[in-house]
Amino acid sequence: MSELSETFKRLEQDPQGGSQHLLQLLEQFLQPFLLRLDDVLDKRLVRTLLQCLVAIIRLRNNPQALWISELGSYLQGYDGYACSATAGTKRVGKLLRSVKWTVGLIDHYLLEKADEEVRTLKEQCKRILCIWDGSVLEKAESEKLEGLCPVLSSKAKRRQRTKRGFVFNWPAARPVRVMGMQWNAALIVGMQGLPHLAVTKWWSTKGVFATRLRDAEEEGLRICVRKWGSLLVHVFDRGYASGYWLRVLAKYRARFIIRWVKHHVFLTLAGEEKKLWQIGQGKKYRAHKEIWDGRTGEKMACDLWWTALRHPQTHEPLFLVKARVKKGIMYLITNEPVHTEEQAWDVFFSYRRRWQIEVSFRYAKCELALECPRLWSLEARLKLLGMVMLVYAFLLSLLDPRHHELVQALLRFRCHRTGKRCLHVQAPLYRIRWALSRLWNDDRPRFGCFLPPSDDPLTVCSLIRDLERFQKNWG
Repeated sequence: MSELSETFKRLEQDPQGGSQHLLQLLEQFLQPFLLRLDDVLDKRLVRTLLQCLVAIIRLRNNPQALWISELGSYLQGYDGYACSATAGTKRVGKLLRSVKWTVGLIDHYLLEKADEEVRTLKEQCKRILCIWDGSVLEKAESEKLEGLCPVLSSKAKRRQRTKRGFVFNWPAARPVRVMGMQWNAALIVGMQGLPHLAVTKWWSTKGVFATRLRDAEEEGLRICVRKWGSLLVHVFDRGYASGYWLRVLAKYRARFIIRWVKHHVFLTLAGEEKKLWQIGQGKKYRAHKEIWDGRTGEKMACDLWWTALRHPQTHEPLFLVKARVKKGIMYLITNEPVHTEEQAWDVFFSYRRRWQIEVSFRYAKCELALECPRLWSLEARLKLLGMVMLVYAFLLSLLDPRHHELVQALLRFRCHRTGKRCLHVQAPLYRIRWALSRLWNDDRPRFGCFLPPSDDPLTVCSLIRDLERFQKNWG
């Protein structure tokens, strides 16, 4: 931003008004969910939930960010001023332990927001992708929390890597397992634009809450198929590459793209059994193009070859798209017809969009501290994790083009960076949360657009006058 925009000048002159305007955006984003929650909960608990979401954004200390004692210390009193941490902790605990609502309300609301994106993409006649993947929440030092199970630790694997010239570690004989929870998620996304969180599920493989992996994955797939039918193209990584999963997808008549394991056996058109890497071996690639790597920004060559085939455990016709990028080869199996070069490129670029869900997992665990809650009850923990997902969905909504000028002004005002890399990097979500946290810490907004702060008429009238002034300035 070479010249100061009018939005930045207003934000610099009236930071309290800008803070209030951003809180209004949060309340407008959550209004359908808050109204539904208001039908089953006391309005004070609804207000506490909204304050918790603001506290999650403000508190950026990852090791303690989701402790209810820390969130309670960031809550404001009913009169708009700060209260004691003990009182705030009690209010957060009552919200999470309430039996009148479940995390299903949050799941249903996120599904509705994703449905809005699906309808928009359908009206524009664009390709709609549903990206699936799984991860884990590691609670390495926990033993007594409800719903924990053994999970493979990616942190231990990463820390055991040899750093040439500095650290040498012998390769581990077996993967390191720690206590934690399993996590499955699905994003709705087009070929361009922002992702939208559709399905999120945390589950365990041990104890009274035990669930099998394929059962949990099929439950999420069933939700999306019942909601959108054949509108979506489901994109999976190699963890879903199996004959069983192909039969599940055939049962629901889902369109899919799966990156497959090269050593698995398939049947060629002639009925000959071959390993996947042997099919098309020595054949000349049919399509060539230079593409941009979204992570590194470099230009690289990509070659494609495709053919029809069949899996031994299913009778459904399948197609293989073999892609060579950076001297590496990936094998994409799909039930979408691939007869032309354009169709092959559609399959390839659809799979490349799968990186969006990896970015989402990383942001939720690193920036939103998804692994730090200390709640014994599984239901209470799921509610808190669902609230974090609401925060993530709101931060994604700020990247919408209609908020571009406001976001640029916010970044310039509270998270200004110089240098070529910082100006051109395509990862603004971290800086947006940072800038919003600093703004709300310095200029605390007053709640009241959705629920009045108290029953005192004078307090309500004073708040209404302030909100009218903010609305006039920020429109």
